[in-house]
Amino acid sequence: MKIIGVGCGPGMLTEQAIREISRAAIIFGSDRAIELAKSYIPGDCVVKTIDDFKNLNKISEDSIILSTGDPMLAGLGYLSGEVVPGISSLQVATARLHIPVSRVSVVVAHGKGHKKGMQDTVEEVKRGKIVFLLADPKFEVRELYTQLALLSPPVRIALCENLGYPEEHILIRDIQSPPEPTEALYSLVIGDF
Repeated sequence: MKIIGVGCGPGMLTEQAIREISRAAIIFGSDRAIELAKSYIPGDCVVKTIDDFKNLNKISEDSIILSTGDPMLAGLGYLSGEVVPGISSLQVATARLHIPVSRVSVVVAHGKGHKKGMQDTVEEVKRGKIVFLLADPKFEVRELYTQLALLSPPVRIALCENLGYPEEHILIRDIQSPPEPTEALYSLVIGDF
């Protein structure tokens, strides 16, 4: 099995990913991942939308699984098999904001990890790190902002919505007037940058 990162938006597939996808016989992926790769999927390839992420380890070894962004950044890289990296939202956000990745701490707050994600974000900002926070639409950003407002170091927030897509939008504000997400596909960059 190969787990292939398709990038965080259109046109972000690597040459290696394109080669692997164009030779595939069986591809699994989310609707979004399939859409990002569709122009390279062979016509005779069997394409299946992933409905149940819990049973992916039962997929045949000759299959390709598409992962949005990079499989190793909150993606499907935990599966056994070869991983082909993709261009992640982290890479795009740090490039757009001119922040060296070495200054960044990644925090994932998807699904059940909201409370821990919030705690980790506050702790990392206290340590002087810039946090790249991957969140979902149910994450309580206002609660996070309340906790961050109590910190003494300067805190700025970049709301990064639809990174890599034509409707990409980045809004930078300070903690006194923090940006509110309006899109389901967003991340936050938080800290002194």
